Amino acid sequence: MLNLAKIFSNRSAADYHIVNHKTAENQLPKLVSVITPVYNAEKYLRKTINSVLGQTLGMSQIEYILVDDGSTDSSREILLDYTSKFENIMAVFLKKNTGTPGRPRNIGIQLSNAKYISFLDADDWFEPTGLETLTNILEETGDSYVVGKTIQVNAGGNRIIGEHESCKERRSVRPHSIPHIFHHLGPRARMVRAEVIKDHQIVFPEMKFAEDKQFFMEVLLHSPSISTTSKPIYYLNRMNNEKTRLTNQTNILQKTNCNVKVINHVMKRNVDKNIQKMMLNRLYELDSITRLFTTPHFQKTKLKRVYYHKLNQVLKTTKKLDYEFSEEFLQPMNKVVYQLFREKKYRDLEQLYAWNQQEKIKEVFIKDGLPYTAFNNEIQIRVPMHATYTEDYFSQNKYCLQFQVFGDYLESITDVLIRDTKNGLNDVSFPVTVDKSGNGNVEIDLVLLNHLPPSTYSIFLRYHDYMKTNIRTSKEEKVRHLFQNRQFTFYRTVYSNIGLKIESLTTE
Repeated sequence: MLNLAKIFSNRSAADYHIVNHKTAENQLPKLVSVITPVYNAEKYLRKTINSVLGQTLGMSQIEYILVDDGSTDSSREILLDYTSKFENIMAVFLKKNTGTPGRPRNIGIQLSNAKYISFLDADDWFEPTGLETLTNILEETGDSYVVGKTIQVNAGGNRIIGEHESCKERRSVRPHSIPHIFHHLGPRARMVRAEVIKDHQIVFPEMKFAEDKQFFMEVLLHSPSISTTSKPIYYLNRMNNEKTRLTNQTNILQKTNCNVKVINHVMKRNVDKNIQKMMLNRLYELDSITRLFTTPHFQKTKLKRVYYHKLNQVLKTTKKLDYEFSEEFLQPMNKVVYQLFREKKYRDLEQLYAWNQQEKIKEVFIKDGLPYTAFNNEIQIRVPMHATYTEDYFSQNKYCLQFQVFGDYLESITDVLIRDTKNGLNDVSFPVTVDKSGNGNVEIDLVLLNHLPPSTYSIFLRYHDYMKTNIRTSKEEKVRHLFQNRQFTFYRTVYSNIGLKIESLTTE
């Protein structure tokens, strides 16, 4: 494991200078240290800082450390402006750009004095109640770590990401009891007890990519219990594709090199085998197969052999394992891809990904009670869950929907989720009943739908806490109902799923 003291022992503070530096001896204790690495972030930096200043927790409880990594725009002037006005804002100015967010974050950790640590990137922002929500949970539970809801903001709207870690309220659970807990390990929407980081000398490896992945894997390994909350905490800014963003300066092959470093790090750790499998599966399946081959460049380039060479480099690390790592894959598609790769059927692999992207409405067939789709009429791919429309109608002010479900997780279906296609925070759920044969029904009360704003909505069956599948329909007729000056229309979407449109018949 990397050692924080060792990392800084050979680096003098002459590498940077600090404005508003206060040691623990000359400041009142704070609850939270917020750490932000900054590099050419002038466009959103004020919004980011203001989101900390506007926290309901109160600035008297917050120590805000911003570490500028050699910005060449007006970011430094913005930081000096804020430090001149707010004594709780500390600005650190590095003399040379390091090319990694890991170094600025490590400096922020070293300088922090608060009980808890949270991270905020320089173009993102907090929900006003975000820090208060997280600190209240850690104060209540004594847990090492807490994570809440992240909303990714795009030009066309917003969506919730990493739903496994914010789909419900959990308190004091073991980290590995949460499926996919090692996925989505960016610094957003989470808070860590400072002593966990400092006592165990956990640092960000100084890489351009995957540094946060390794850091939070270590944090979770050293957290006996954690909590999650469904409350909004963090807004992840994806409004444009800024070239200054390090992830946009790093191509998928360079990212894979960083992932290999994390794989080797995990393999050196002496951890429970089942936990290690969870960690490595994320790195093999999600990072080395899904993300490697779904990048647009893979479809366009004629040098696909470079990708195959890179995957071979990754797979060399699996020779150290005493189990078949592909058996841990969560997505059947990835098992098929891996098998094609092993058999060197590269043309089939390439055509499979092209088909998967182009065929938005894939034909599903049922075999032995389980759903499949077929590529080239030869390669059968299991579909984890598939739901089809049976009947729908209105009864008074309720929309009644009957459906048939096929798949592996019938017993874990919990509800129907209705969510705004442009704003993931607008949603509502309704309980469902599904029998052992997969026959299901749900009653959607328009009174409960009525608080949602006019928009179009996706309808999902939800299972395993947060996983979702649409309900497929071939019915072309729309079903409409007027209720309290609103029209509710259930219809077939362009992808042949049941959708909902809410329209106001009066000005709202």
